[in-house]
Amino acid sequence: MLLTAMAFLIVFCVALAVSMLLVPLSMWVARRLDAVDRPGGRRTGHDVTPRLGGIAIFGGFIVAAMIAQWLPVPRYDPYEIIRFVGLIAGAAFIFAGGLLDDLFDLHPVAQYITHMAAAAIAVGFLIFIQSVNNPLTGSQLSWVNAHWFTVAVSIVWLVLMINTVNFLDGLDGLAGGVSLIAGLLLFINSAFRLIPAQTSVSLLPLALVGACLGFLLYNFNPAKVFMGSSGSYFLGYALGTLSIIGGAKMATILLVMGLPLLDVAWQVVNRLSLGKNPLEGDRGHLHFRLVDMGISVRQIVLLYYLFCLFFGGVALLTASRLFKLIALIVMCVIAVSGFALLKRMELRSQTTAEAQG
Repeated sequence: MLLTAMAFLIVFCVALAVSMLLVPLSMWVARRLDAVDRPGGRRTGHDVTPRLGGIAIFGGFIVAAMIAQWLPVPRYDPYEIIRFVGLIAGAAFIFAGGLLDDLFDLHPVAQYITHMAAAAIAVGFLIFIQSVNNPLTGSQLSWVNAHWFTVAVSIVWLVLMINTVNFLDGLDGLAGGVSLIAGLLLFINSAFRLIPAQTSVSLLPLALVGACLGFLLYNFNPAKVFMGSSGSYFLGYALGTLSIIGGAKMATILLVMGLPLLDVAWQVVNRLSLGKNPLEGDRGHLHFRLVDMGISVRQIVLLYYLFCLFFGGVALLTASRLFKLIALIVMCVIAVSGFALLKRMELRSQTTAEAQG
């Protein structure tokens, strides 16, 4: 027990310290390379701000995760080292792709090719979804023999998570904070709820928590640095893979990330209905629309934290798959109702403005 606690402390503190130390360096590099966000565009209310903070998140996680492999904790998965190599290789690839996007503003098609390639690396190293639990019967729905389906589902899941975090990165502290909450709940699930505890696996989301916290100390409103594509791509990839490694924890991630995932789906449908490119970002996401209504950035971010923490906590507090399904349905109803209400308010405000004009 003492060795396990020490392992937790070492991994968290290393990730936190490395991340905090790398943030100022990433800011200096960003200014030297002119990788900065200027006022205007999707982000408002900021001066010129460096956008290579992903270097700190990635560096903090990688260093702590490497150290975790040498700590004397119980390990039960015979394929753990293979999956770990896949996690690190895919993370390095997606981080590099995000860094290129931060520096050269890649075309959306090139970005999605990068996402799929990183997901393929993970699948190639045995990080894939083999089955899901049926919440009504408790049995497992397995498609392990349908290899093409396994690959397809896993790649879609990872690409979806990468883009969800990327689209979420629009307000100070939003993507980093939500990712921290998701990583924390994955850590608690692996370290304390599973029997036997998957201690070695739990060190990885804990490293992500420390790395996110170190970055958030500089990124919470008013932000001194943005994570950029390198950070958001990496965080999405890390959450997607860590939700699979050591046994799928899909319910936890779906409940934590449910609101951002639904926002992505809503925006894709909305952009298609308007004849717009669904791959290109705009200010149509929920957090931007709430800002445009006059709600402060801090209030919006804290509401997101509470929403994600509450529904993610439900996944930990109940062992019933049926209750988790009910919670997921309730969350979807609340979110979709909120989207519809917000849309109605915006249309009413637009009609009033046109009538007065």
